[in-house]
Amino acid sequence: MPTAMPTLHQSFWVWARIAALSFGGPAGQIAVMHRILVDEQRWIDEPRFLHALNFCMLLPGPEAQQLATYVGWLTGGVRGALIAGVLFILPGALSIMALSWIYITLGDVPAIEGLFFGLKAAVLALVVQAVIRLAGRALPGPGLRGLALVAFLALFALDAPFPLVIAGAALIGAVALRTAPPDPAALPRPDDRTDARAARIAAVWALALWLAPVAALLVLAPGSVFTEIAVFFSKLAVLTFGGAYAVLAWVAQEAAGPLAWLTPAEMLDGLGMAETTPGPLIMVLQFVGFLAALREAGWANPLGAATLGGLLATWVTFAPCFAWIFLGAPYMERLRANARLAGALRAVTAAVVGVILNLGLWFALHLIWRQTRPLQAGPVQVELPVWSSLDPAAAGLSALALLAALRFRAGMGALLAGAALAGMALHLAGLTAA
Repeated sequence: MPTAMPTLHQSFWVWARIAALSFGGPAGQIAVMHRILVDEQRWIDEPRFLHALNFCMLLPGPEAQQLATYVGWLTGGVRGALIAGVLFILPGALSIMALSWIYITLGDVPAIEGLFFGLKAAVLALVVQAVIRLAGRALPGPGLRGLALVAFLALFALDAPFPLVIAGAALIGAVALRTAPPDPAALPRPDDRTDARAARIAAVWALALWLAPVAALLVLAPGSVFTEIAVFFSKLAVLTFGGAYAVLAWVAQEAAGPLAWLTPAEMLDGLGMAETTPGPLIMVLQFVGFLAALREAGWANPLGAATLGGLLATWVTFAPCFAWIFLGAPYMERLRANARLAGALRAVTAAVVGVILNLGLWFALHLIWRQTRPLQAGPVQVELPVWSSLDPAAAGLSALALLAALRFRAGMGALLAGAALAGMALHLAGLTAA
């Protein structure tokens, strides 16, 4: 049974501990929260935790950060939610900003270049591992497997917009995958400590704090890269269902494509940073905003512009997450009992498997081969490797990372550290591409 609700002082130190241990992407972060909140502190029980996780999976944006915010709301109201949500973000934001500065100022140091080379191989292995794990849970039947395949082909072969793929999957699920709603008596009863009115007020503030800077930039600097950053990442905050890897798929498709804010190799480097630091995996978006402003702002102080761009990307990515929690939390039970919504969620989760598969293939193409070429035939538009440009060092290290992750089940820390050290050794030995 859950223990008495914590004080805000207790919440602060427990959430600070969770934030410091939140490595390994959404799966690892959710596991850390489960161990500390359910098993150790016993603030909530297992059904309540799973119920909260299901609710957060319905929302756009990073599910782990939203789960932390929601549990903070359950155990401490609005102030508890702010403590949990902000602390969950803060270590990663500070770490990625520091690493971004190192990347720009020291990125041509051989040891640093080798470290990032190795991390790319580990990232590829982690994405493949995520596809396999999610597919095992989310694709129990041929219909859902077919939906995942269609989502993959729409992105990889037809260059379909990510929001359209997710919206189409949700519509199919709402119509064709309706499930019987759970028995209301079996649902957890709302916590008496929650305050729906306070949550609505907090939601209004969160929406205002998110949208006010975006509106100001649209009016005062409509053509600047800062406005582009604010609008692009605000769209992500609204339209990316399916968790962190789904967000990354859209960013990789757009920011390293039409927007040309960074290269595919730099996107991999940023993801490697995010994998090795505590906090949400999509903190890599701060790195994307950092490089975009560094190159496009035209300031006399490019690193100052880059810092502002990174912080702006972080702000418009995470401020909406608090709004979604405060808006939806008081009505969580009603949302979960909606049969159409349950079907839409199943379909979106299936489509996300295809989205992550596309992300993994995109990473592999740009890591293992030095060159790619486009191929177009009617509506089909695919990017194929130039086989003669194969990078033996990248291919070999990626194969070893995949073997360690999938066959020997190496832990996150061991995999990242081992790949980083191997990358440094290969680079210092002159065995990697120039």
